[in-house]
Formats: sequence, structure tokens, C-alpha cells
Amino acid sequence: MYRTCLFCHKDLGHNEVIEALPIGRRLAYDVARGRLWVVCRACERWNLTPFEERWEAIEACERAYREARRRFATDQIGIARLTEGLELVRIGEPLRPEFAAWRYGDQFGRRRRRDLMAGTAVVAASVGLAVVPYFAVGVGVVGQFLSTATSIYSVRRKVAVIQAETGTPIRLNLLQARAARFGKESTADNPILMVQPATKGLYAKPAGDWLRLEGRPAISAAARVLFAVNVRGGRAQSVAAAAARLDQLSPGESMFGRLAIGSVRGFYQPGFGQLPLDLRLALEMAVNEDRERVWLAGELLDLEQAWRQAEELAAIADSLGTEDLTAQLEGLKDRGQRS
Repeated sequence: MYRTCLFCHKDLGHNEVIEALPIGRRLAYDVARGRLWVVCRACERWNLTPFEERWEAIEACERAYREARRRFATDQIGIARLTEGLELVRIGEPLRPEFAAWRYGDQFGRRRRRDLMAGTAVVAASVGLAVVPYFAVGVGVVGQFLSTATSIYSVRRKVAVIQAETGTPIRLNLLQARAARFGKESTADNPILMVQPATKGLYAKPAGDWLRLEGRPAISAAARVLFAVNVRGGRAQSVAAAAARLDQLSPGESMFGRLAIGSVRGFYQPGFGQLPLDLRLALEMAVNEDRERVWLAGELLDLEQAWRQAEELAAIADSLGTEDLTAQLEGLKDRGQRS
């Protein structure tokens, strides 16, 4: 089991309650579907645990949850806080909006609080500078300089690193991330991510031929890009609206094609940064769930192959045992006939 978050690479922490999974301070599990996540307390994203380490830990989580005295639950989702500090989130059969509120509410909410705190610090520093008499004359000039420098830095700094289909790392600034989009030809089985390279000017704006990523590389890159675009998070109402958008999709419908351009008419197709907040959050949810779905599909394929190998070995063992028994019976028959 990995010890750091798959998304932000921070330490996941440890616990002394679940012996089969001593990693993590908040564990979420779904008994019916056999899923277990370690929730990162730094970025609040859910890390799906490897299949072979899951079942015994889920049973231990269920026992600990039922024995816990401090439990809070809705019809389908409950949380238990153990005396050792470990938190257990038990998933039943919730509707998507309820599940999304639990899974993504903390994540997007923490981003928003962090952004508000940063903004408050900047405002406080500006006010403090303005009230100091010694700097009162030059505060306008200094403020303008700081604003321009901050603006240039915010758009030029690298906010995401993706990989081209050749494996070459590509570093994107904020303007490139906000301009990225899913192609109109995207389908559920073959999403297409379009990204523009940056110019060498002062603001490094997106320009030139589009870089095109398809399939799994597109999903992996989109997860990083959308995280950068949605770095300010959102309120609970925005998370609920995003979940409602996902809930409207019919089975097998292209989540990327519809969510990216479904509410946009005309020839012009906007980038991620120009989409409504709830639509951007819905896209990030869709990308995360698609990556998890592919992971689970791969596990099921591995299980099927292991099952087939076990069946073949069992059949060979059974046939060897049968041949042995048949040979012994034939020998007994021969001896009986001779006697």
C-alpha cells in the first residue's frame, strides 16, 4: 500500500486501529461494492486502495464502525470518529448528489477556504501598507507595481505538468490550463484533450497549433489540468449543482463531450476556465471517477485471469487424482480376475 497521496504526494498518516491497513487518518469504505479509500487530509482527495489489501481491511472497518460510540449517519452514509482519532466513512447505497457531497465537499471546500485566506492576507498587507504614514505617498505606485508583478507571476507560473503521447513532459501555466478543453469528437471511450503551447512573451499566452491527447493519456492529463483550474474550489451549492449535472447523464453517454460543450451553442468552444463553476467541478468529478472505473476494470481483468489459471491448475490436479484412482481400480480388477 502506498503511504503518500496519489494526487498531492503528501503523507497519508497512519492509524493503529485497522491492522490490515495502518495507513490513513480517514478511511472510506463501501461493503457492497468492495471498495476502500484512504482520504488525504491535505487535499481531501480519495485514494483507492489496491485490491489485494482491501477485503480484510473492509471487514475490520465495519467492525470498528459498529463498535464506535460517536457515529453520525444519514440513510446511506455514516461517519464514525474513534477515540484514537481515526475517522471511518461508511458508504451504503447513496444517490449521486449525496455521495458527491461527502466525497468532494471537503475537497472543494478546503480549496475555497485556502483561497479566501490567501486573499484576506493580501488585502490586510495592502491596508497595513496604506496606513503607515511614511509610505502613504508612494502606496499607489507600490500597489500598482505589486499588482502587476502578482498578475504576471500568477499566469506565468507552472500549475500543471502533463505528458505528451511521446512521454515528453509538458509544463502548463495558468492561462494554458484555463484554455484547455475537451475536443468536440470526445466520446466516453475516447476522450480528447486539446492544449495549446505558450508564447514567449511577458504573459506567455496560449498560441499556436493545438496539442492533442486521446484516450487514457487525455484523462490523466485532464485530471491535473482541472485541478489547477478549480484550485479555488467551490461552495456546497456548487458541488451539489455539479453532482446534479453528472446525475443527468444516461448510462453510456459521453460525459466529456456533453459536459464540455453541452451548454454551449455556436461555433466557438470555450476552454475550461470559461465554463461555469459547477460545470468545471462536474468535469473534475467525472475525470476522477473515470480513472477509478478504469482501475477497477483492470483489477477485475487481473482477477479473471487469476481465476482462469486457478481453474486450469485445479482441473489438472483433479485429472491427475482421477487417473491415479482409475489406475488403482484397474489394478484391483486385474488381481481379482487372476485370483
